[in-house]
Amino acid sequence: MPADQTKLTHPILIGVVGAAQGLRGEVRVKPFTDDPMAIAEYGALYTSDGRRFEILDHRFAKTVVVVRFRGINDRNAAEALKGLDLFIDRSSLDDEDLEEGEYFHADLEGLEAWDADGQFWGTVSGVLDFGGGDLLELRDEGRKPVVIPFTLAAVPNVDLDAGRILVDPLAAGLLDTGDDDGAEGEDLSGEDEPK
Repeated sequence: MPADQTKLTHPILIGVVGAAQGLRGEVRVKPFTDDPMAIAEYGALYTSDGRRFEILDHRFAKTVVVVRFRGINDRNAAEALKGLDLFIDRSSLDDEDLEEGEYFHADLEGLEAWDADGQFWGTVSGVLDFGGGDLLELRDEGRKPVVIPFTLAAVPNVDLDAGRILVDPLAAGLLDTGDDDGAEGEDLSGEDEPK
């Protein structure tokens, strides 16, 4: 690996480079941070092949951050970056920024999902958010992936040290109650059906 490249031990995707902006080498970056402007607070950003990018200037523009990187000085150089994923190392994140019950997505990925009866439901392969709250994707060999809500009811316990989460299969929607096919299934939720 060349001297100007770095191999991250635990890479976390923080943004992706979009189109060039203007003629001076700026690019649009779609950030994956809660605060879009925070993308510049982590120091250097890296690509999957280890190239290092230092942010010289940035500004918010609608849904993206317009960024000027050191060494990218014209539109041609900026256009060559389109589609690059930008990473930081997990060590750059400060756990003190989290409130109780909050987790970095990267810390959840790879955790095993077990229920209180000792049944294994899969491994967290991703954290998804389509606007209605976080969802955990669980994968297990020989089974189709399933997606469960990342709520206190569905996931009552996260134990990062043990590498596992506790799931409530009923609250997580992992059990077939028979309601989908129109059959009269027993209501185990204790709640009335919506009218």
